[in-house]
Amino acid sequence: MNEIESWREEVRAWLEQNCPASMRLPIVPDDMVWGGSQVEFGSADQRVWFERMRDRGWFAPDWPTAYGGGGLSPRHARVLEQEMLRLGCRQPQYNLGIWMLGPVLLEYGSEEQKQTHLKPMMRGTARWCQGFSEPNAGSDLASLRTSARREGDELIINGSKIWTSYGEKSDWMYALVRTDPAAAIKQQGISFVLIDMHAPGVTVKPIELISGKSSFCEVFFDDVRVPAGNVVGPWNGGWSVAKKLLQHERAAMSKFSEGSAPSHDILQVASGYLFDDQGRCTEPVLRDRMAGVLMDSHAFALTHQRVKEEALARMDVSGPVSIMKLVMTEQEAAKYELLMQIMGHRALGWEEQGFTALEHDICRTWLLSKTYAIAGGSSEVQLNIIAKRVLGLPA
Repeated sequence: MNEIESWREEVRAWLEQNCPASMRLPIVPDDMVWGGSQVEFGSADQRVWFERMRDRGWFAPDWPTAYGGGGLSPRHARVLEQEMLRLGCRQPQYNLGIWMLGPVLLEYGSEEQKQTHLKPMMRGTARWCQGFSEPNAGSDLASLRTSARREGDELIINGSKIWTSYGEKSDWMYALVRTDPAAAIKQQGISFVLIDMHAPGVTVKPIELISGKSSFCEVFFDDVRVPAGNVVGPWNGGWSVAKKLLQHERAAMSKFSEGSAPSHDILQVASGYLFDDQGRCTEPVLRDRMAGVLMDSHAFALTHQRVKEEALARMDVSGPVSIMKLVMTEQEAAKYELLMQIMGHRALGWEEQGFTALEHDICRTWLLSKTYAIAGGSSEVQLNIIAKRVLGLPA
């Protein structure tokens, strides 16, 4: 038995022993554990799973142990991911800091920034949000106007951000701010900064969504003072840092296909509406469309696995990652459109009596799926990136 297979057996045995059975069931939004100063557990099993993975450093298994990570090689960390997927293990915590900011700090951050911010992520005691989009700077992000001026050892920040996911529950924000309004090229006058969400002058207002949830927020900055040491990367060089972070964001969003995010099993849902007593689908057209959704999902999972292996081989996967983010979001939206047709009027339950909890959830998730093609870079922007950077088409 080679070393990797020996490691696989060790990981498999540890997961079998330490991951509670209830943490191997498909996850729903209310069961997601978000790390942070206000971390909440809905059950004792959630806490046990959180604490055991934390103590192993497996919130980020391939990070250096010096920053609280597991110290695993990429290949060993991939084995852990594969075994968690095989058992159906849930993510022990959800944290944008780990999935997006952390890798950027490891590459661009100072030693002080790494020591200050990476370890709380690994303990699950700091929750992060992203401050990129503004009211007039969404897809054209470089048009942002939130400003930061230097005053001694501090920055004074004024402006606002919008569509900030879970801003009202976050402890910190990583943000882009304009630090040189006179720059000839607007991308060259932007810096990447870390902001304490509890600092004086920070105001957060949730935005009510069509789905009835308020995970998005507006954030306002009124003379917010931030230490100059919170700038990540070069002064006025934040655009390069942000592009790297967006690669990690798209990778994280495509990773949701591996069970990291709540999603309904289309066959399981459809069985209650289309299948007869022998388990056969009674609607040929909808049966064919379900088969198409399932084949697309399987093909995506295989592609995701291939890209993982290419990344381990140190190949450039920035192009495929952009493609995968686009495909994953479009596939999820298409799946919920099909579920709505399968369920008919039963999928229109909101809070009315006579509808099941599943029907209420499908309706809300269908509405929320309308945002998938916008979050993390709109599908139109992704198509432009793919055309330019992957296919090499003229701008």
